[in-house]
Amino acid sequence: MPTPTRHLDLERVQVLVHERCFPPSTAALVGAEIEWLSHSLQREHDLGCGEVEAALGGTSTLPGGSSLTFEPGGQVELSSAAFSGVAEACQALGRDASAVRAALAEHDIGLVGMGLDPLRPPRRVIDGPRYQAMAAFFDADGGRGGSTMMCSTAAIQVNLDIGGPEAVGRRWRLAHALGPVLVAAFANSPLAAGRPTGWCSTRMATWLGIDPSRTSPVNQSKGWTDAWVDYAMAAKVMLIRRSPEDFVPVRNGLSFGEWMARGHELGYPTVSDFEYHLTTLFPPVRPRGWLELRYIDALPDPWWRVPVVVATCLLDDDEASSVAADATARCQASWLEAAQCGPAHPELAQAAETCFDAALAACGRLEVDEPTADLVARYRDLYVARHRCPADDRLDEWVAARDGSVITSLDASWDQTSHDSRHWDWRPYGAPDDRARNGGDGPRSGPQGAGTQEAGTQEAGPPETGPPETGPSENGSPQTGPPEETASWT
Repeated sequence: MPTPTRHLDLERVQVLVHERCFPPSTAALVGAEIEWLSHSLQREHDLGCGEVEAALGGTSTLPGGSSLTFEPGGQVELSSAAFSGVAEACQALGRDASAVRAALAEHDIGLVGMGLDPLRPPRRVIDGPRYQAMAAFFDADGGRGGSTMMCSTAAIQVNLDIGGPEAVGRRWRLAHALGPVLVAAFANSPLAAGRPTGWCSTRMATWLGIDPSRTSPVNQSKGWTDAWVDYAMAAKVMLIRRSPEDFVPVRNGLSFGEWMARGHELGYPTVSDFEYHLTTLFPPVRPRGWLELRYIDALPDPWWRVPVVVATCLLDDDEASSVAADATARCQASWLEAAQCGPAHPELAQAAETCFDAALAACGRLEVDEPTADLVARYRDLYVARHRCPADDRLDEWVAARDGSVITSLDASWDQTSHDSRHWDWRPYGAPDDRARNGGDGPRSGPQGAGTQEAGTQEAGPPETGPPETGPSENGSPQTGPPEETASWT
């Protein structure tokens, strides 16, 4: 909590960041976090506040050791422990995911692996002082992107070691360079309010659009410690903790650097305040004593394992890392282009093919079990080799069954007339009116229609435009890809 006098300075901040955010490690540990959207399996029933938490009240100990948390919109998150191999991490998360699904099914609650809720407007069903202050902070910006991010998005996060002293810079740069390629390859959120948005990953577009000071990629033009310090100093202060249960939203655009220098009516920041400030920053790659890769859309079971394996192989295997560095260096696509175009962007498609081949070759060297390696190969053949991503499946379903249900795995409660999508402006800051990206009434988008900023720069988010054309609010069953199976580092 703040103090009346200043005692935190830039030198102290630099030491903290160097020691706590980038501690060298050669343990090669792997962790992952997976999120799902939750929904009621009962027709005409919306999940109420605390309903998801209550349904899982008896599953505090999971067989694989993952921790269980909840996001404001009722999203369920599993965070694995740190394992010595990616296969072990996936196996543990798989066991825990099955346990959570089974427990929720007893209460008629289902989980869906998609990056953005395709039908419902954002609504908080999990509350608390932090979430209330976050909502107030984002509301002060005047857009709906904050509530959409908090309540309607779901992601896969891969957690990897910082690396040894000689490898920190290489791993930091590669984790960023891979971002647009993996965003495109695993994009799975092309729908909102029951219609196409013009983006393959509307989730990523939403995150990039809410507050560039805390969601843009970290600048890669300087050393990693200095870059993260600069980022944290320039980022707006979201909230100030007056007590453990009293969070005050900061609505005047005060940066942490300004707070540190000039103070606030509540006082000057402490080391604890700076550390808490770091937890409110959400760049695509975040250093927390390990590297958090935060840029992949949620995927259905079993596909969520694929990005965990691919990212680990490309960063932890020296030969695969070298191939990936060369492939991404030739790809000049920005984060926004990746979010909008997905693998329709030719440079992203080519880089993804190269990276997947390198990751598959590394599976044996990293002792990835055969079933998991086969799953990566299946994903490559079904999507990457065909320049497709799961978002294409979602759009094909939307086109094929305009008078059907949006996606069968969402079940009846997602088709609610009370959720009148015609009157819900889903857009964080607007989105291009491209309609369906592949199929439907619009052409498949090309790179010329997306943003032009390079990866690593401060991107402002999706451009302002009018809303997408209204379309049917429902969709058909999947044509490709496996169905949802029945069922950390934090």
